[in-house]
Amino acid sequence: MSRWRDLPSLSLLRAFDATARAGSFAEAGRMLNVTHAAVTQAVRGLEAELGVTLVRREGRTVGLTEAGEALARSLADG
Repeated sequence: MSRWRDLPSLSLLRAFDATARAGSFAEAGRMLNVTHAAVTQAVRGLEAELGVTLVRREGRTVGLTEAGEALARSLADG
């Protein structure tokens, strides 16, 4: 049986990927042509859906947790 329905939405993954690459919600928002608040909300939604913390908020920048780094590598490989 296919588990594709269990995967997070593409928009949430896209927001996380842009955040991981840019290192900030604001820059990710510029990359995706949306507000930084929309990116922040999407990443929080992805974290809630997966049940893990993916980013550490560090002032105006973000760092990736171990789980976040693993997801970022998987998305880059995909």
